[in-house]
Amino acid sequence: MSKSKPFPLPPGTLIGGYRVVRRLAAGGFGVVYLAAGADQQMVAIKEYLPPSLVTREPGLLAPQIAPDKLSLYRLGLKSFFEEGRSLAQISHPSVVSVLNFFRENETVYLVTEFLEGASLQDFIVVARDLKNDKVFRESTIRSLFDEILRGLRIVHQHKMLHLDIKPANIFITDDNRSVLIDFGAAREVLSKEGNFIRPMYTPGFAAPEMYRRDTTMGPWTDIYAIGACMFACMHGFPPSEAPQRVTEDKAAQTLKRFRGIYSDDLVEIVQWCMALDPLERPQSVFALQKELNRAGARRYTQLTVGDKVKQQLGSMLESTKKNVLKSTDVGKKT
Repeated sequence: MSKSKPFPLPPGTLIGGYRVVRRLAAGGFGVVYLAAGADQQMVAIKEYLPPSLVTREPGLLAPQIAPDKLSLYRLGLKSFFEEGRSLAQISHPSVVSVLNFFRENETVYLVTEFLEGASLQDFIVVARDLKNDKVFRESTIRSLFDEILRGLRIVHQHKMLHLDIKPANIFITDDNRSVLIDFGAAREVLSKEGNFIRPMYTPGFAAPEMYRRDTTMGPWTDIYAIGACMFACMHGFPPSEAPQRVTEDKAAQTLKRFRGIYSDDLVEIVQWCMALDPLERPQSVFALQKELNRAGARRYTQLTVGDKVKQQLGSMLESTKKNVLKSTDVGKKT
């Protein structure tokens, strides 16, 4: 079978009553499209189409799967479908909404709301270029993660883990919502090593246990990533990878330098979340929320997260965002 990437569906293709407008993105599990429903509502559709397992020639709808990869493909297909079923049960403004999921063309499609805005990563890049002592103000960080933790708590209550929380997967919409997106890593990632399954991870934001087979993952695993995201909002860059921190913990050294710039309370919360030992982290989102919002820790004006970010970055954000949108089309994601 050819190792070339499978071709995306062309604009105008009808799938499940939706018409494909264009491709938005592609990744390890497939392709994301912008599509229009029968009522012309714009949605995002994720197609299960892992390039490591399948190919698809131009003009075809169904993927071609090599016989020796068929079992792995079906296993991933089942996991993708079950993820859609689980996410569809969650209704929270800080979790991307699943509108539909269906089987067609020998694969599965996941329909989600189409969000307009920019990712937290885009805002971090703009903010750090201002070269201030603080990339984001403490009040902005606390408000942002207060919203995200509310959504993550619901996800955990549904017995799901995200497992790929990072600034690129936190979306700040034009209507001032902070939304967790791209639960792709919540699916079990297919390894080429037989039927062994392991989660995908993003260096810098992945907890140490995600690099090993012999440890249990849980809410504390996502909480490590939350801490790493807060670190990125303070520093402008992600912390070093977890395995590197075991021998030389540059992240801990950086956090020490933040004392006096950010409150001791916030620095200690980030250190707590990013403990290398899972047992030394908050064991639940509730425990983290309680500390982040404890009496006296925050006395800030109640602006929306979007207002805080935009107020902080001002006009420079708008011009930079326009350039980013033109070059990468990051302003429209699932």
